[in-house]
Order: sequence, then structure tokens, then C-alpha cells
Amino acid sequence: MKQPITLEHLPGLGPKSSSMLRDVGIVTVRDLYSADPYFLYQSLKRRFPSTSLNLLYAIMGAQEQRHWLEIKKERRLEILMRLEEMGMA
Repeated sequence: MKQPITLEHLPGLGPKSSSMLRDVGIVTVRDLYSADPYFLYQSLKRRFPSTSLNLLYAIMGAQEQRHWLEIKKERRLEILMRLEEMGMA
């Protein structure tokens, strides 16, 4: 029987980031796919103040099945503007 995909198996997410996600209620891949990445990042920053912006890129990359560096390169300005609107920049 095939094992289900876990957070750790998604591109850009490893054991540490997966553990952090579980601490804010993201337990399954489905949870991650249905979460708003900005609000998820906001929750992570509250729980773990040293959370890097790279984790937001990785979350978005995992949701879109793309490498986080592509997200950073292509959408960095859009992401920073959204975070500023949320009062997180």
C-alpha cells in the first residue's frame, strides 16, 4: 500500500518547517493546500518570531508545486507589498 505524502515530502519543506507548521495546526498536506499562505505565515511569525520570509516562499512553492526560489524571484515584490498591507513588513 502506498504511503500518503506528508508535509516533509513537499518541495522546500523539511522536518523543521514541517514541525513548525504542525505547531500552528497544519498537520496534513490538505491542510497546507487549503491555508492562506499569508495568514499562515502570520501565525508562524507569532509563534516563532524568527521565522524567515523564505518559509513563506517555501509554503507558496509547496502549494504551487514549484521551487521556493522561483516564487522568491517571480513574486517577491507582490509578496512584500501584501505583507506591508497586513502590517508585517
